[in-house]
Amino acid sequence: MPFSEANKFFLKNSLLLGILFLILLFVFPIGGTIDMQLIHPWIDSTGNFPLKNNWFLVEINHKLLKNLVIVFYVTVLVTWITSFKLEKLKTYRWQLGYLFWVSVLSTVVIGLLKSHSAHACPWSMTESTALGYVWDFSATKGHCFPGGHASTGFSLVTGFFVFRKSNPKIAYFFLCLGLILGFITGWGQMMRGAHFLSHNLWTGWIIYTFNLIVYRIFSHKFKPSIQ
Repeated sequence: MPFSEANKFFLKNSLLLGILFLILLFVFPIGGTIDMQLIHPWIDSTGNFPLKNNWFLVEINHKLLKNLVIVFYVTVLVTWITSFKLEKLKTYRWQLGYLFWVSVLSTVVIGLLKSHSAHACPWSMTESTALGYVWDFSATKGHCFPGGHASTGFSLVTGFFVFRKSNPKIAYFFLCLGLILGFITGWGQMMRGAHFLSHNLWTGWIIYTFNLIVYRIFSHKFKPSIQ
């Protein structure tokens, strides 16, 4: 019996996520060699992060980008609510509701994982010494894994699942935008000392995995566009 399109999509993505899981686990371990090499340029000789309070990274990368995404989701929510009253929006009600609620839930998952995480933030893991600084990996209950701010950007990948059948161009726009924005916001946080790169890569993996699982359950609700 041949696989349905939904099953093929789920299988391919599951295999990809499985491969990425192993890469993250063994190539990008938290606080591993790659993390250390990439965060080193942003630490001074005393173990402090000079860009921690940098105006651009705080006001633009951290606050403005997050607020823009929030405005987008508020717009989606309002439009979804309006669809219950406005007949011409009824056609898009499922897509709008799915886009809003699954995106929000994906960030909630990250928040819950962070709240129970023992991983500390890099800026809390350095200790000054007479010769410079050392890393303290014994810190626990740091609530710094996965990367919360990066989830703001990565959450947009939900749009890929919403539109992949009806409008592939918009779907891939959301996919690319989510990955790029998640990476940019995550990199900015790494420069400030708030996260290691691995924190943010795991955020992207978790959010995409969550989206794939939810989409597998509800994929029958999405219909291809009529050509």
